[in-house]
Amino acid sequence: MIVSALLTSVGINTALCVLFLTLYSILRKQPSNYEVYVPRLLVEGTSKRRSHFNLERLIPSTGWVAKAWSLTEEELYSLSGLDGVVFMRIITFSVKIFTFAGIIGIFVLLPVNCWGNQQQDIDVGNFTNNSLDVFTISNVNSGSSWLWVHFCAVYLVTGFICLLLFYEYKDISSRRISYFYSSKPQPHQFTILVNSIPTSSSSISDSVESFFKELYPSDYLSHVVVRRTSKIRRLLNEAKNMYRKVSQSRPGPTQQKNKHGGFFGTFGQKYSHIERYQKRLEDIEENVRLKQSEASLAGEVPARAAFVFFRSRFAAATAFHLQQSVNPTRWITELAPEPRDIYWPFFSQSFMRRWISKLVVVLVCILFTIMFLVPVVFVQGLTNLTQLENLFPFLESILTIKFVSQIITGYLPSLILQLFLQLVPPAMDFLSTIQGYISLSDIERSATTKVLWFTVWNVFFASVFSGSIISMMSIILDPKIIPGKLAIAVPAQASFFITYVVTSGWTSVSSELFRIIPYIFNLITGLFTSPDDEFDVPCMPYYRDVPRVLFFGLLGITYFFLAPLILPFVLAYFCLAYIIYRNQFMNVYAPRYETAGKFWPIVHNSMIFSLVLMHIIASGIFALKKLSLASTLMFPLPVVTLLFNEYCRKRFLPIFIGYSAECLIKKDREDQNDATMNEFYNNLVDAYKDPALIPIQYSSNNDSLSSPLISQLNAEEQCNSIIG
Repeated sequence: MIVSALLTSVGINTALCVLFLTLYSILRKQPSNYEVYVPRLLVEGTSKRRSHFNLERLIPSTGWVAKAWSLTEEELYSLSGLDGVVFMRIITFSVKIFTFAGIIGIFVLLPVNCWGNQQQDIDVGNFTNNSLDVFTISNVNSGSSWLWVHFCAVYLVTGFICLLLFYEYKDISSRRISYFYSSKPQPHQFTILVNSIPTSSSSISDSVESFFKELYPSDYLSHVVVRRTSKIRRLLNEAKNMYRKVSQSRPGPTQQKNKHGGFFGTFGQKYSHIERYQKRLEDIEENVRLKQSEASLAGEVPARAAFVFFRSRFAAATAFHLQQSVNPTRWITELAPEPRDIYWPFFSQSFMRRWISKLVVVLVCILFTIMFLVPVVFVQGLTNLTQLENLFPFLESILTIKFVSQIITGYLPSLILQLFLQLVPPAMDFLSTIQGYISLSDIERSATTKVLWFTVWNVFFASVFSGSIISMMSIILDPKIIPGKLAIAVPAQASFFITYVVTSGWTSVSSELFRIIPYIFNLITGLFTSPDDEFDVPCMPYYRDVPRVLFFGLLGITYFFLAPLILPFVLAYFCLAYIIYRNQFMNVYAPRYETAGKFWPIVHNSMIFSLVLMHIIASGIFALKKLSLASTLMFPLPVVTLLFNEYCRKRFLPIFIGYSAECLIKKDREDQNDATMNEFYNNLVDAYKDPALIPIQYSSNNDSLSSPLISQLNAEEQCNSIIG
């Protein structure tokens, strides 16, 4: 790829970013768009619709940038919890890395690359026609002493990143402990979930009570058995949809006066439809009550799971960590999630079903990854004009046009790949839901890991090796050739990944601000709903955005010494993301759960992998460039990095798995003098009651078409995130 093709891609994506930012600054001011751009503020009551028109609404402004910039970390913590703080720390952490690496890369490594002539001499007079290979390490002459500059840069940046990782891990661990100490008693701290309860002649409830009373006579408090409520949830969803039909078909006050008249009886017919919907609504309600009664009966077969409550946090943690039965497939314990974090459909699965589902998900992920190589191969073919001309001879005349060839090689490949990648996060999230996780946060963290490694494999490795599954399998079977193969293949794809950062990074983060899909959806639903109707506040899709941020970090670290020209584009992405995501946390997203920073170990592992990958590539590059001493001296670096990672795993990771006995006992002793603990214990059972079993209350007033389901639907909408 030549410089002009890169400039074309940068120009197109810069224009798109400016367009998205401009449209956002205008559309966010329109009252009809408040549900899209400030839903959180609407629900909290800090923002209200303004009906009067003023010219200011049509003028772009940058006031939102200043507000996002001035948001402090403590304010962010109060808005989005520790998870929101950790997400922003990923971005600020990356900004620090690529500011430091960018200074070294642009002012030291880039001139060294340009002074070489292994590929070709740089043509200053015709700069735009230079190949991007001139700016990579491939242009440095083999055996040149200047390669030691790259060697020192790799060591220096590795040390800097490891130092930052240590302090970030340490600080977030401290924040997690502080969060625990400062929190009031939470139901999930005193609760465990027990699965695979053995069946016996007695009921599940009696079995749980007798088992835990015998093992924990002084600590056991009570329990609640989980019921099978999938049918009830389907009925509740049907009732919700029917209620919306009633609301949308309800005539206005003027129409109600003429409900038997109107033009050819139109209003009378409309009113008969509403009465029919109302009758159907009452039938569903009766069916829901019947199913709820059946689910609550002692004779009804429940799920073999129960929430068990203890009098102290330490007792709950002890019951979780100990194996309860001589048979490890029975009485399986897990720490209970927050009540709002529970994924209730899970509870219909047995131990064997969960085990089988995990195997099935692994196989599906592998097949999905292999199938995704098809678009990757197609995309990589677009970056090679000669290959395109051979495959499609009829395009030869079109490809001779300079601007068309620049669009095809510099912009189109990254755009097509990005469109295909949009399917990956929801697919991985779906696969994680059937894996047997008991909470929404566990599902999202699992999906985050799946999306991240899928992206690394299919976007990085598959693109590097031109999508050849045979090449990749041969490398896996013979690990000794990995450094050499990477040394040849990775620098060759530098131009593609530079344009990928611009196309996928800049545009995706600016479209996150614009929220084009919710905007279009709001335009359509606005034709059928009233502005006063209730709506759900979205939650931050960590499983989509965390892998994206980490993958750009991997690209920046990997290509830091190979193609330092990528660093300004990566840094620009993180700076843009810093402002945009802070704005989204302020105005759009509300927390659906709180893991107290459990996403950070994923971040740490990803950074360690990126560093080791950079070291392997560097070793291969120096060997390829006939600098064997540098290649040999590179081997201690990944070893030291992995030892550092092992230290962090021993020192910090246990804090993210569970709290220490010291923390738990300290909090339990503080609660001994709390007069409200008895009331807290009494409310534990209600906290873990399935929302599908909440009684429905209908109004007996038939004149009010909205009254029968208002109370229930409001409660259901509040529990949407729990029901899933």
